[in-house]
Amino acid sequence: MEKTNDSTFSGFILLGFSGRPQLETTLFVVILIIYFLSFLGNGTVILLSVLDPRLHTPMYFFLSNLSFMDLCLTTCTVPQTLANFKGKDKIITYGGCVTQLFISLGLGGTECVLLSVMAYDRYAAVCRPLHYMVIMHPQLCLQLTVTAWFTGFGSSVVQTALTMTLPLCGKNQVDHFFCEVPVMLKLACTDTSIHETEMFTVSVFFLVVPLSFILISYGHITSAVLKMKSVQGRRKAFGTCGSHLMVVIIFFGTLISMYLQPPSSYLKDMNKSIALFYTLVTPLLNPLIYSLRNKDVKGALRRLVRTTIDRERANAGLAGQSACAPNFSVTRN
Repeated sequence: MEKTNDSTFSGFILLGFSGRPQLETTLFVVILIIYFLSFLGNGTVILLSVLDPRLHTPMYFFLSNLSFMDLCLTTCTVPQTLANFKGKDKIITYGGCVTQLFISLGLGGTECVLLSVMAYDRYAAVCRPLHYMVIMHPQLCLQLTVTAWFTGFGSSVVQTALTMTLPLCGKNQVDHFFCEVPVMLKLACTDTSIHETEMFTVSVFFLVVPLSFILISYGHITSAVLKMKSVQGRRKAFGTCGSHLMVVIIFFGTLISMYLQPPSSYLKDMNKSIALFYTLVTPLLNPLIYSLRNKDVKGALRRLVRTTIDRERANAGLAGQSACAPNFSVTRN
């Protein structure tokens, strides 16, 4: 945004939940715990996907990318939010706001595309099992992932530039806990109808289109599962698909309610709560639903822990032998 004419402009004031000071301490503790658990869960998925050769498959390649995105998204917003809860000025610099907006938009768009890619991967695994490795070959997986990243951040460049070039006219109080397009548009002192139309169009592309593709893919998966003869197999497949769809609906539903409504109809506290879902809750749920409940991941985690313990015991044994070894050196007068 064009800065104010005041040469002392130092950044934006993130109001966050300052209107409800009695909630700030509780929210600080809750958000800190969720951030820690999310960091631990997503970090574990990335570590296991890299270290365990048995997880070098298309599904875990996509999941490790998803975990990396969630790590970056929470780290982009949560530390600033926690600092504002305990700080007095609640200021974020202009450059910090631009960076936060660019990264959050880029990661959000990339994740939307990647989730649709993961739905296609599951469709190929369930509906075309005999041709799965031919369809999802490593080159295609890499191409799809790179496309998701470039699409998300390419769009973010445009949206960030359009949003941050609007005139402020002295306004610098952001009624949110991080810099986000709908809230930043409300600061502008000019007609934003073109920008709102652009935001709506981009949101349809990144939200409605991928969500439709995901639902179609899971529709085909459901049809294939219903043809299974094993009742236990059907129950397990429905349980897995149901949990996946639950996370997808939470993620896309909250984003749609935020980005596909006109800024004039925003409810401040409601939209802050909605934003907490897609910046905190879904990054926590993704590793739990997609990975850590999976027997392959549990097996990889057990192998990693066992290997680490055995290595530590071996190192301790060598250290003990070295300490107990006799010294045959001769001291000369």
